[in-house]
Amino acid sequence: MKLDSLNKLYIHELKDLYSAETQLVEALPKMQEAASNADLKQAFADHLAETKTHVTRLESIFKELDFEPGGHKCAAMEGLIEEGEELIKSDIDAQVLDAALIAAAQRIEHYEMAGYGTARTYAEKLGSQTAADTLQETLNEEGLADQKLTRLAERKINFLALGAIG
Repeated sequence: MKLDSLNKLYIHELKDLYSAETQLVEALPKMQEAASNADLKQAFADHLAETKTHVTRLESIFKELDFEPGGHKCAAMEGLIEEGEELIKSDIDAQVLDAALIAAAQRIEHYEMAGYGTARTYAEKLGSQTAADTLQETLNEEGLADQKLTRLAERKINFLALGAIG
C-alpha cells in the first residue's frame, strides 16, 4: 500500500501495532517462564492477558475500517523480542536475568506506547473518536504496565540483582 494519505499511514500504524501485539502474545509466556521472581512472573502473566485484549481491540478497529489486520510484520518488535530471547539463552544469574527481563520488557512497553500514541493522534485527526478512545485506553494500560515493572525493579528486583555473586 502506497502511503499517500494520513488514512493509509494510520492503517499502516495499526497493522504495525497488531503485528507487535501478536508477537508479544507469543513472547510473554517465554519471559514468564524465564523469570525467577514470583512477582515478575505474575506481572508477565497479567500483561499477557492485557495484550490479548489489545489484540482484540485492534481487530475491532480494523473491522470498523473494513480492513484486515494482518499482512505486515513489525520488525522493531521482532528485534526487541530477539534481544530478550538472547538474554534468556545466555549464561546469566537468575536475579540478574530478572532485572534484564524487566529492562527488555520496558523497551517493549515504550515502543508500544509510542505506537499507540501516534495511532490515537491519527484517529483523532481523521475524526474517529471511538477508535481514538480505544487506542488511548490501551495506551493507558501500557503505561501502567511500564510503571508496574519500574516498581518491581526499583523496590526489589534490582536489589536482588545487586546481591548476585558474579
